Amino acid sequence: MMKHYLQTKEENPDCLLFYRLGDFYEMFFEDAIICSRELELTLTGKACGMEERAPMCGIPYHAVDSYLTRLVKKGYKVAICEQMEDPKQAKGIVKREVIRIVTPGTNIDTQSLEESRNNYLMCVYYSDESIGITAVDVSTGDFYLTQVQKLRGVLDEISKYMPSEIICNEAFSLCGADFDDLKGRLGITIYPLDPHYFDEDLCKKAIMKQFNVNSLIGLGIEDFHEGVLAAGACLTYMREMAKSDLTNLTHITPYLTSKFMLLDTSTRRNLELVETMRDKQKRGTLLWVLDKTKTAMGARMLRNFIEQPLIDLDEMILRQNAVESLVNNAVSRDEIREYLTPVYDLERIMSKVSYKTANPRDLLSFRNSLKMLPAIKIALEDLKDCSELENVFDNIDELKDIYELIDSSIVEEPPLVIREGGIIKDGFDENIDNFRQARANGKQWLAELESRVKEETGIKNLRIKYSNVFGYAFEVTNSFKNLVPENFERKQTLTNCERYTTKELKELEDTILNAEDKLNGLEYELFCMVRDKIAAQMERIQKTAKAIALLDVYCSLAFVAERNHYTKPILNDKGKIHICEGRHPVVEQMMDQSNMFIANDTYLDNKKHMIAIITGPNMAGKSTYMRQTALIVLMAQLGSFVPAQSAEIGIVDRIFTRVGASDDLGSGQSTFMVEMNEVANILRNATNKSLLILDEIGRGTSTYDGLSIAWAVIEHIANRKYLGARSLFATHYHELTELEGKIDSVNNYCIAVKEKGDDIVFLRKIIKGGADKSYGIQVAKLAGIPDMVTDRAKEICAQLVDSDITDKVQEIAAISAKNTKVSKTEVKHYDTVDLGQMSLFDTYKDEDILKELESIDVTNLTPMDALNTLYKLQNDLKNRWKGNKAVND
Repeated sequence: MMKHYLQTKEENPDCLLFYRLGDFYEMFFEDAIICSRELELTLTGKACGMEERAPMCGIPYHAVDSYLTRLVKKGYKVAICEQMEDPKQAKGIVKREVIRIVTPGTNIDTQSLEESRNNYLMCVYYSDESIGITAVDVSTGDFYLTQVQKLRGVLDEISKYMPSEIICNEAFSLCGADFDDLKGRLGITIYPLDPHYFDEDLCKKAIMKQFNVNSLIGLGIEDFHEGVLAAGACLTYMREMAKSDLTNLTHITPYLTSKFMLLDTSTRRNLELVETMRDKQKRGTLLWVLDKTKTAMGARMLRNFIEQPLIDLDEMILRQNAVESLVNNAVSRDEIREYLTPVYDLERIMSKVSYKTANPRDLLSFRNSLKMLPAIKIALEDLKDCSELENVFDNIDELKDIYELIDSSIVEEPPLVIREGGIIKDGFDENIDNFRQARANGKQWLAELESRVKEETGIKNLRIKYSNVFGYAFEVTNSFKNLVPENFERKQTLTNCERYTTKELKELEDTILNAEDKLNGLEYELFCMVRDKIAAQMERIQKTAKAIALLDVYCSLAFVAERNHYTKPILNDKGKIHICEGRHPVVEQMMDQSNMFIANDTYLDNKKHMIAIITGPNMAGKSTYMRQTALIVLMAQLGSFVPAQSAEIGIVDRIFTRVGASDDLGSGQSTFMVEMNEVANILRNATNKSLLILDEIGRGTSTYDGLSIAWAVIEHIANRKYLGARSLFATHYHELTELEGKIDSVNNYCIAVKEKGDDIVFLRKIIKGGADKSYGIQVAKLAGIPDMVTDRAKEICAQLVDSDITDKVQEIAAISAKNTKVSKTEVKHYDTVDLGQMSLFDTYKDEDILKELESIDVTNLTPMDALNTLYKLQNDLKNRWKGNKAVND
């Protein structure tokens, strides 16, 4: 046995091997050490012919799923080596085989998967020409394929799908992507594959075999060369893991990334679409607000809608019309939602059916779900005036034949274990009924046979006896031996009697003694037959499941729209965004009943209102206002109604956000470097159809550097030759308000504030015009900063205000009015601007910098501390030099 174990381990060297021994899965050697540590199991040993006992640990076979899930979540591959024959009937060693290999992306255990989100396996093929990407959820049968040109595009797709596992070619593992971040922060397991997986001929054959086609043309993927290699390699890998045909993968969906609104990692995080930034929870996200779905399938589809909003106007209108029809027909909608409540996860049940892991209770759940389909279709009859809902109606197959098959075959309360009988209903199969009768009526049958034979032969004391060795026999005393018929066969001789058998008794004996085993075996065979018949209807069932999921999403969006008083937005491709009385969809739901969310208007276009510069104090609501605009646009493009009195939404191809301050110390990036990286990504990848949400650009560095950067960024965005994107730009640099009137597409807005002495009240209302101060000291006071600190801050602020830089700012603004692209000579003016801090610069002397340098304990500095200290000292010297220069000027 140990030789076979080692041979099996050698065939699966990168896996932890679960080796079935009786009622346990056992692990040996290094696998045992790892599993005992990761699963907190007791490590024992086993004598196996070596000098020392082999390390060993084990788990009960019936509890394997929970242990398996824990290992897979930690990134391990686990090979399941199962007994392939009954140990009672085996000759020699019991035959064992690896029946499947479980990885994070191929796990189909519904207990370990989050029902409201997909579990994707992603395959990436990286080449100099293009990058092929596939994303597959083996638990639902979803299979997507695309291509991108840049590494940034791959990272965007990873952010969208959030796969649990990525497999890739070696080139991708060497492309410079931050794999430590993917593994550590996102928890993604990454496995490079050998080159043979990506052989072009093998990949094409794997795809054509899987989808039963003679060419790739019929699948619509012939133009995705790198995508085909990724898809073929992915299929080969999944077959090796599953050790079976992937019958639930019935279609592949190719798409261009340009078909959907592109949302990069920062935007998804800043807008908190499906998880909050701080707690990584669903509550407090857009998904939390919109998800009132009744089924797991609907919840997953709604998440996908949010993750990839549309940019095709016609598709958006189709979704809008479906939601509107359900809003206007509340009675039918609520009836449908009630019928959807008992519907189980058809997609994942079908995956278990296809992988032959579904149990009788899964089939009953499936049957109970199918029972609701006729009622759902009847309720949809009244909504067929909407073309999209009519399409949903047509795609729902009532699947009556499958319902009747399950209903007639599986008992109402089956056991969990499928090999111990008690699964099949009475009347479904004649043989099963006979075996059950034999098990229940065996003694009665023997008594009736004994009575009949006694009467036929005249042997008054004839009895049917049983022994463990000889089984059942007719026992006749020696005094009646002369009456024994010729058809009796002598079986056993005792002191004062003989025992005989007949053909009839042999058959009855076989029936009675083997009824239990035969019954259990036959029930298992029939259950497998029923399961296979269901699996044969995979495409019909998957089509129906998708239609049910889509209907669930539409009902959820309609329900939320009615309850939260949303309105249907008007969509256009002219670029105009006009929102009247818009509200933040999440914040208004998080507020208690005593507070009312203050609604605000937004107007952006590609002409005179391209850029809105928003000023005002911290905590006044600038970020909320900008995020709500982005979320309203996103909601409109996923087909939802929006939180506004009215809204006209010009379609955007991308939403970019640069909000908040954060650092990335793990990769050695300061807050300002993270900010500049995000700004660089926006300026390089945005188009004139994008929507930009920029908050406090330039605040991570010195004031004059920050103002210069923010100013230049606005000019670049406003220049239609280079970008010309609709933008909301929040800032504390009040000097930027000088750009209104100088650049024709810039407009000033501010958050209204009411002053009460030294205190302020936030009115949360956006009004035209710019703020003349930031009220930072008042906000500090509200936060609880000691009075002595805020009083001193007022004194310092008064000194700074005395240094008037208005002339300098207006000079630069005049340059901007001439040309939104500033020349290198003109940029030098930024370095000569005194930003109201000259009195502070003048008090910072070179001796202070030298003293700080002398006080540093170099031996105790970490590399990161050393870099940060050097950066600070360098900035102090620059500030000192620039301050003196500005004063002299």
